[in-house]
Amino acid sequence: MIVAIGHDLIETRRIRGLWEREGERFYKLFAPTELEYCARLADPLPSYAARFAAKEAFQKVWPRPHGWRDVWVERPRTPDGPFPYAAPLLGYSPAIAAEMHRQGWTAHLTLTHTHEYASAVVLLEAR
Repeated sequence: MIVAIGHDLIETRRIRGLWEREGERFYKLFAPTELEYCARLADPLPSYAARFAAKEAFQKVWPRPHGWRDVWVERPRTPDGPFPYAAPLLGYSPAIAAEMHRQGWTAHLTLTHTHEYASAVVLLEAR
């Protein structure tokens, strides 16, 4: 059963402006795995924007406020197949993970981005 759906769309130039204004503080919005993934890219800002959108989309389905680093996007590596990374998943702080487990909830995530826009959809499902 679907509990909630959250969507966020952001202009990549807004994330670029945030990055330019905040400098090192910009990186505090992201988990170490997100930083590591994006650092490998020729232009990491569209991927940062997609991760920012994922955090916002999750906030729209979550019943309480949470911190920027309490939810993050994971891209597990795949050992075989045509793509080096599996589909994106959400990772959670221990408190959010425990609440997800207690409620019997699972979150599904989809991301997309261009050089101009990034979008994320989170579907929260009760098992």
